[in-house]
Amino acid sequence: MSDAVDEMIGQWAEQRPELADDMWPLQLLSRVQRMGQILTKEVKRFAAEHGLEQAEADVLFTLRRSGPPYALTAGAFLKASMVTSGAITNRIDRMEAKGLVERVRDGADRRTVRISLTDHGLRLADELIADHLINYARICEALDRDECEQVAGALRKLLEAHGDTSLA
Repeated sequence: MSDAVDEMIGQWAEQRPELADDMWPLQLLSRVQRMGQILTKEVKRFAAEHGLEQAEADVLFTLRRSGPPYALTAGAFLKASMVTSGAITNRIDRMEAKGLVERVRDGADRRTVRISLTDHGLRLADELIADHLINYARICEALDRDECEQVAGALRKLLEAHGDTSLA
């Protein structure tokens, strides 16, 4: 079988044959990049089917998996989501308007603001996670579980090598 990456590498090998032995990273990283695009498209579609934007689903799941009281400071949320503070602010504003999250000032330090799931946001996150996992399994259905675990292990090793070891 052949995919778009095989075609791309073949074109490079034809155009720059002296680099053929150096193209091995393209085998993995181009596929990871292309799979990332497919995954983004699929997750956007899933979120839209549930009346959300992809980023809003990410907020719900991030807060839900943080455990009770399902709240994070803005700074902790920024680290977990890896987006700009302006993007977080806009995202939270939209979700507050939908009744999914609220901003709660810390009782001890009023300068500290926590982003917290509302009861409605908690119920929605709990309803969506099972469907989200089914959707991910569908995306991975070309691989069996052992193959998925092997790929995941290799990608974990790459992420660790580049310092992506914690959401905190």
